[in-house]
Amino acid sequence: MASVVEALVPGGKANPGPPLGPALGPLGVNIKDVIDQINEKTKDYNGMQVPVKVIVDDDKNIEIEVGTPPTSALILKELNIEKGSGESGTVNVGDLKIAQAAKIARMKKDDILSYSLKAAVKEVMGTCVPMGVTVEGLDPRECQKAVDEGQFDEALAAEAW
Repeated sequence: MASVVEALVPGGKANPGPPLGPALGPLGVNIKDVIDQINEKTKDYNGMQVPVKVIVDDDKNIEIEVGTPPTSALILKELNIEKGSGESGTVNVGDLKIAQAAKIARMKKDDILSYSLKAAVKEVMGTCVPMGVTVEGLDPRECQKAVDEGQFDEALAAEAW
């Protein structure tokens, strides 16, 4: 029976302290090796919280699965801001471009429920609403309608899915 440890760790900066160390200790694995592997796999997500799953089987073989950071964290990183507005609807903290939304959608492709880039971009825009982030200068809900009406078809056609 395999043991599974799930944790949210800072990208590229996991350490043997909580939450990983205390959870891995009783499993009898080399904690330093596991932490080093996690840091290697998450270094591209520097500064973001990354979901990590460590699977240890009965023979002490280790498998590490790295998830994608939450969409909101990817939006914050793309806009180079610390946090969302806290007063969405009245205070805007940034403006996301369609190309940036498409980039985030591609990063989340394995975790997202959409089958097309257009729908995935609309999902990313939906995350912008409570964060106080506009999209192409519009309220994200207005921008979603504009995507439905085909206003950004050319820009989205240039993006890979």
